[in-house]
Amino acid sequence: MADLFSTLLLNPAEMTRCDAAAAASGLDSFALMERAGQAVAASALRHFGETLRFVVLCGPGNNGGDGYVAARALHASGCPVEVFHLGDPERLKGDARTARALCPLPSTPLSLYKPQPGDLVIDALFGAGLTRAVPEEVVTVIDAVRSAGLPVLAVDLPSGLCGERGVPLGASFTAVRTITFMTRKPGHVLLPGSMLCGVLEVFDIGIPHRLVRRAWGGTLRINDPDGWRDVMPREGAQSHKFKRGHLVVFSGSATHTGAGRLAAKAGFHAGAGLVTIASPRDALAVNAASLTAVMLHEIEDADALGNWLDDPRLTAFVLGPAFGIGAKARAFVKLLAQRSLVLDADGISSFRDDPSELFALFAEGETRLVLTPHDGEFARLFPDIAADETLGKVAKAQAAAARAHGVVIYKGADTVIAAPDGRAAINTGAPPWLATAGSGDVLAGITGGLLAQGVPAFEAACAAVFLHGETANRLGRGLTADDLAGNVRPYGDD
Repeated sequence: MADLFSTLLLNPAEMTRCDAAAAASGLDSFALMERAGQAVAASALRHFGETLRFVVLCGPGNNGGDGYVAARALHASGCPVEVFHLGDPERLKGDARTARALCPLPSTPLSLYKPQPGDLVIDALFGAGLTRAVPEEVVTVIDAVRSAGLPVLAVDLPSGLCGERGVPLGASFTAVRTITFMTRKPGHVLLPGSMLCGVLEVFDIGIPHRLVRRAWGGTLRINDPDGWRDVMPREGAQSHKFKRGHLVVFSGSATHTGAGRLAAKAGFHAGAGLVTIASPRDALAVNAASLTAVMLHEIEDADALGNWLDDPRLTAFVLGPAFGIGAKARAFVKLLAQRSLVLDADGISSFRDDPSELFALFAEGETRLVLTPHDGEFARLFPDIAADETLGKVAKAQAAAARAHGVVIYKGADTVIAAPDGRAAINTGAPPWLATAGSGDVLAGITGGLLAQGVPAFEAACAAVFLHGETANRLGRGLTADDLAGNVRPYGDD
């Protein structure tokens, strides 16, 4: 079982509350800064042993205080150290002022820093709480360091990177290594932030864990089995196929059947007891030629679907993979409004002209809708949310989930899963070779297979995204979507 601190994420506001709670509890706040700065120095010595000059860039706040402590520690170790400050160091307050007073080295204005071969830049200018574009003199230094090809060790977060959204605010250092404290922040794991942080090291500076948990809003975490393990299906002596649920996947027309079969195959391997492809008449023959354990049922139109839905053993549905965009998809979704439904691809795009029609269908009762949009599909359903540049990917997914009264799997290399109640998870383990044709169809099928077994919608979506990535990691480079679908395993199976 993972340690809670390895999976929860504190946004900058929550981390500020955590620091304030630590100070209010009677902890020596400067002692915390001392541990942070010493950890930075230790990381610099451990990982950058060939450095000829340690250049510490200190900002006007507590991040700068960490830098002054690190500079003092490196100097005490006999290292060549130079310190550069941003702003007027005489205006430093509190612990940062103490840290500078204890540092025996003089500091020079940041604008005078000239990169030299052999420099390690220790970036202690701004931490995760930065909300505005970095000053022009910082942009100049960022450009100079990048042009010189110098390694950067970032303190807390590369300066210029938004800790909430993971996007540069005007400009950002690109770190080889980042050391942060107590927990990761969203900016460390969202793109492009995760690419700018380099290797991430999380150091416990001694804030009591109860205070960290209290500051954490309880809504955002890394997508890890600890978040959903307890609701995963367990097979026992009394298990049989109907207890493991019946998943239905809708097929496209005769020339568009492969996507549905991929989803059906993935749902079967994810543990659904029965899987049926609901096929239009013109696609029956081609589907039948390719199916063995997956069953086939003709569904030509909404009337046929309505009649079939009298069977209560049909427990979850996947609609969208190569289904076709238009009125037929909308009619089918209306009939499925009281069922557990994964709406993917063409199913999503079928509501682009009036997304509110979709949302109204699922507005009442328990969460039973899972949407799986990539960027383009997200913008079709939620154009105003997608266009809001003040929101990061997590906040966009949360807003979309609340509006849709459904779970949103906002796909990408940093997939975010969000529930209508505000819970969200960021997936971090998927490999780049997962970006292959048909991969999304497999994800929809895994999600449907878990829903069919009675897993709640948010947990089903989180587990599906995790299993999707784990399967790709196990298979390695060169996988195809067919490989992926056939190698999914229920959680807990070796």
